[in-house]
Amino acid sequence: MSAFPGSPLILKGGIVLIDNDTAAVLRIIALQYNPDTLTRSLQIKGVSGESGDYIEALRLKGPPVETIKLEAEIDATDQLEGADAQTSQVGIHPQLAALETIIYPSSSHLFANHNQAAMGSLEIAPQQGPLTLFIFGPKRLVPVRFTEFSITEEAFDVNLNPIRAKVSLGMRVLSVDDLGFGQKGGSLFMTYLQAKEQLAASNVSGTFGAVGITQIP
Repeated sequence: MSAFPGSPLILKGGIVLIDNDTAAVLRIIALQYNPDTLTRSLQIKGVSGESGDYIEALRLKGPPVETIKLEAEIDATDQLEGADAQTSQVGIHPQLAALETIIYPSSSHLFANHNQAAMGSLEIAPQQGPLTLFIFGPKRLVPVRFTEFSITEEAFDVNLNPIRAKVSLGMRVLSVDDLGFGQKGGSLFMTYLQAKEQLAASNVSGTFGAVGITQIP
C-alpha cells in the first residue's frame, strides 16, 4: 500500500559503523521503527574539593558522562505479506545479527588470536572495533559504546525463525575525554556539543518576573 501523498517524510534513527583509521562508512543500520521513548542521563564530572572551597565547587573536569537507553522494535509482518524471500527463509535473523555483531570481535580475529597463542605468542592485542555512531535526527549524531544489549523475541515462524522482537539498547556517549581531539570520534563529539550550545543560545531567556522575583538580592 502506497503512503498518502501528503505524508511527511519521517526520518529513522539508526547506528552507523565507520572505520577508525579511514573514516570510511562500514555499515548503516536504520531502525525499522523509531522508539516511542528515549532516555538520557548525564552524570556531572565535577571537582570534589574540600568543604568551603567555592572555586572548586564550580569547576567542571570535563563533559558529563551521558548515557542513552531505548527500545527498538523489529517486525517481519510487512515483508512476509510481500513474500520477501529472505524473510520467509530466516525471519529477522539478519536484522538482529547486524546489531549483535557490533559487540562481537570478528571470527577471523578470534581465529588469529588462537593461532598466535598456539605458536606461543605472549601478547595478543584485543581487537579494536569500528567507531559506532548513534544518529537520531540531524541534531543528534554522536559516538557511542554499547553498554547494555538485550533481545526479547516475541513471535516465530514454523521454522522457529524470529519474526518479531524488541531490542533494548544502552549506550554511553564517548566524549573527547575518551577519544581525544585528534580522532574522528572526538571531532564528531565536539560537533555534537557545539550543536547543543547553538540550541541553548536560541532558547528565549526568561525574566525575573517569571520566577517570582524582581532582582537577585
